[in-house]
Amino acid sequence: MSRKVEERLIVALDVGTSKVAAVIGEVGGDGVIRILGAGTHPSRGLRKGVVVNIESTVQSIQRAIEEAEAVSNCQIHSAYTGITGSHIRSFNSHGVVPIREKEVTTQDVDRVIDAARAVAIPADHKVLQILPQGFAIDKQEGIRDPVGMSGVRLEARVHIVTGSASVAYNIVKCIQRCNLEVDDIILSQVAASQAVLSEDEKSLGVCLVDIGGGTTDIAVFTDGFIHHSAVIPIAGDQVTNDIAVYQRTPTHSAEDIKVRYGCALASLVETDELIEVPSVGERLPRQLPRRSLAEVIHCRIDELLKLVQSELQSSGFEDRIPAGLVLTGGTSQMLGVVELAEQIFKMPVRLGTAQRAARVTGNEEIVNNPAYSTGIGLLLFGTEARSAVVSEPSGTIGVRGLLRRMKGWLQGNF
Repeated sequence: MSRKVEERLIVALDVGTSKVAAVIGEVGGDGVIRILGAGTHPSRGLRKGVVVNIESTVQSIQRAIEEAEAVSNCQIHSAYTGITGSHIRSFNSHGVVPIREKEVTTQDVDRVIDAARAVAIPADHKVLQILPQGFAIDKQEGIRDPVGMSGVRLEARVHIVTGSASVAYNIVKCIQRCNLEVDDIILSQVAASQAVLSEDEKSLGVCLVDIGGGTTDIAVFTDGFIHHSAVIPIAGDQVTNDIAVYQRTPTHSAEDIKVRYGCALASLVETDELIEVPSVGERLPRQLPRRSLAEVIHCRIDELLKLVQSELQSSGFEDRIPAGLVLTGGTSQMLGVVELAEQIFKMPVRLGTAQRAARVTGNEEIVNNPAYSTGIGLLLFGTEARSAVVSEPSGTIGVRGLLRRMKGWLQGNF
């Protein structure tokens, strides 16, 4: 395969707690992204989305990048990356400014978003994303793009995401140590929502639950915009640890057992089915009922889903998501998770994959795998951001402003 033209390549780097995934896409003239290849490597330097070992994280990123480059026959120089962790905080804000020339310009939009973001945040936090929820002109609400409209008073409602400056710095530092530039940093569940949620679901009201290795990320959409986001520091790694403890098996064996035989509902497992469980040390493997494994997994997944339910109840959005829940992330594809969620939430639940994103083609094992939802979403986000910078079409205000602010922040600190 010949070397691809660099300007057409876009790279997503999902630096997670359990794995690092690099996905390379090629953007066609029609805006469709063709997946050229991906590389994954176990993540050895993060805990619950936070870098705890720089060298191990750099090595994991480098291995994933090298694999992706080898598979796609491309050489990459920059990437869009996601960020998550319990340090993430988000809230909604409101800003109002006068319209200077009686007709809204992009400068007016920038000013009203700046007004909305003028809120106090902890000194060790940085604003990571500002996501517009809609505009109003002279109290006429429901406006998505006010540029060119006439009026006197412009209002904006936004969802602001902040995160620990040191956590973001360390992620950027690790990526730069691999000779890559960071195009932008995007909240992981926001990226995943780009890939797995339909516009109808966002408009009606839906909750995205991204169950990864170290964290479970939540994003609630109503009226087409994000209105709530949160991070729960419990996910697939806790399931693995429970299996290791209760089945008395090494952690790496517990992960393999979880992937091969994991089930979140004991009723879905045959009562007489046995699985081989490696023992610790030099002891011989044992034959144990698969149902006992399912009971261990059920307890942890049940706890996790009830924490998600509690988050929705406390946020006030539990009754505002008639489209139900969309589960994604590597742990979500375990047998029985969707069924258990339906029992707990008493609403529609489906498994979310990027197959709903019509603008992504190529390797179906990647596109249709929930574990790559964040990576695919980062590709989609990056494609929109590049298009917004080049052409600034209507409807890209949030992306354009976000890209400019994050670029300035990254350049100012590195």
